[in-house]
Amino acid sequence: MPTKLSRRDFIRLCAGSTAAISLSAYLAPFLKEAVAAGAPPVIWIQGGSCTGCSISILNTVSPDIEKVITEVISLRYHPNISAAAGDLAINEIYKVAAENPKAFYLVVEGAVPTGADGAYCVIGEKDGHHLTFLQAVKELGSQAAAILNFGTCSAYGGLPATPPNPTECKAVGDIVKNVPIVNVPGCPPHPDWMVGTIAHVILYNEIPEIDAFGRPKMFFSKIIHDNCQRRQYFDNGIFAKNFGDEGCMLELGCKGPMAHCDSTTRFWNNGVNWCVKAGGVCIGCTEPQFPAWPIYERTPEMPIGPAITATVDQIGGVLGGLAVVGIAGHLAGNIATGRIGSKKEVEKEGEA
Repeated sequence: MPTKLSRRDFIRLCAGSTAAISLSAYLAPFLKEAVAAGAPPVIWIQGGSCTGCSISILNTVSPDIEKVITEVISLRYHPNISAAAGDLAINEIYKVAAENPKAFYLVVEGAVPTGADGAYCVIGEKDGHHLTFLQAVKELGSQAAAILNFGTCSAYGGLPATPPNPTECKAVGDIVKNVPIVNVPGCPPHPDWMVGTIAHVILYNEIPEIDAFGRPKMFFSKIIHDNCQRRQYFDNGIFAKNFGDEGCMLELGCKGPMAHCDSTTRFWNNGVNWCVKAGGVCIGCTEPQFPAWPIYERTPEMPIGPAITATVDQIGGVLGGLAVVGIAGHLAGNIATGRIGSKKEVEKEGEA
């Protein structure tokens, strides 16, 4: 399906920090045109989750979510906002799937409870029997052009799959095979990540380029630590001991060096804030390991590169040494340019 917005321009727009406020508004006319031309439909279902991912996308602004779902996105079903319920809703879901084999996109929110044959999560009735979320994911997922997992729970299992996991929750990728899957993790994901991913599949009828963990590179190629507002503290070996202190919050449990997303430049709440800027730590909610690690505790080992780990003490010690060299170089440069007087000049001033 042709579009006036090239893929290159689309990726540049989504990856840019200015998208924090303008992404939905900028894409709206292109999406509206695509939907009018017969864009692939989208079905959204929920399982083992807190509904936080839906709440997040409902907070999208400019345009607001009402315009997005009624005029912009070909969303055929969403459990929280669709008027249909019960048999009417379930029949419509399966009707859309039957009429568009391998030509619709399935959005899944929440982990998949597999214990007791899926009985821990029943989402309706079909053919006179309980329809479990497990059954719906298998049946609808196998017919979809691709599955879009919104939130860490559906992408990697998340909180429901964390031990002891009594309902035996699993990620969608562990349930459905041989179908393209895009993971848009986060607890919850940023509205732009979800709108942008849906926009890509609607505009180009294909999934976006993804990384090793199935995440769209246009949103998840950056490491939080690289653009953190507290990065200068890390570089100078200054670590906060308590919340509210100045310094890098690595010892307070910050997962910034291992977390991938663009929150540092995109910001949340219509471009207002993000976790670290608000005084909290990055909890690494976009990573497959989340939340099966101490959230607000010092991380014993921190990955700093492929097959490389280092303790926080080692990181602090090395950076402390590097900071001395860096500061010395900075001072030497200031002296050379005349911004700071030489040591001899300072001594003379002291003698005077």
